[in-house]
Amino acid sequence: MTPKELRRLSRRELLEMLIVQTRKVETLERQLAEANQKLNDKMIIIENSGSLADAVMQLNGVFEAAQNAAQQYLDNIRMRSEAAAQSNEKSDQGDKKDGRERNQN
Repeated sequence: MTPKELRRLSRRELLEMLIVQTRKVETLERQLAEANQKLNDKMIIIENSGSLADAVMQLNGVFEAAQNAAQQYLDNIRMRSEAAAQSNEKSDQGDKKDGRERNQN
């Protein structure tokens, strides 16, 4: 509307236009607030996804360390078991020698 057309309107018509415009502004402000809230929610999700990725990387490190510790434990048990088996074999061989020597006497 041109300024000349606005001057021709009555107060009532001007107030009605003002009310309509006020309602539009309120609606737009509400929509803007909703859009800002959605944006904030998405930003939080994005920030948390970065934190989540960091947490996953840290957990992977923990799991890797646990796997290495378990492997070391198993290797240690295997070495002790082999050493015990060799010790038993030597002991058995020594017992057989002693038994043979006794039989010869």
